[in-house]
Amino acid sequence: MSAPYTGGCQCGAVRYTLRAEPLTLYICHCTECQKQSSSAFGMSMTVARADVDINQGTPSSFERPARNDNHVVCTYCPDCGSRLFHARSQRPDVMNIKPGTLDDTGWLRPVAHIWTRSAQPWVTIPKDTLVFPEQPPSHDPLVAAYRAATT
Repeated sequence: MSAPYTGGCQCGAVRYTLRAEPLTLYICHCTECQKQSSSAFGMSMTVARADVDINQGTPSSFERPARNDNHVVCTYCPDCGSRLFHARSQRPDVMNIKPGTLDDTGWLRPVAHIWTRSAQPWVTIPKDTLVFPEQPPSHDPLVAAYRAATT
């Protein structure tokens, strides 16, 4: 697969296009992602904010506090509640697409697992991925691993 990528919410009211390649794709095991996804983890695809267009509908958002005086803006469909994106205040140039909302997910290959100290004990983490017990100090290793895996 190559850009552009299209996606949207579960009910189809909100649609978006990602016009460029993702920067990285990872799995987060923090308890916030577990709550957000109603599952054992959440997936996040980091992309340049300028490369995402909302083509249909008007998503809603709410803000939640995060560490280090940061906050996360969580964007979702106001009709069906599907989480579409989230963005951290300390990184205004990037955002994370929730990649399960892409129309085609068959090509997704996460390169890292973060917040593994909160991982459910039955989740098996592949040996060929980066592992961080908490938030990595920088996303640079995740970006480098994704570039290496996709080139």
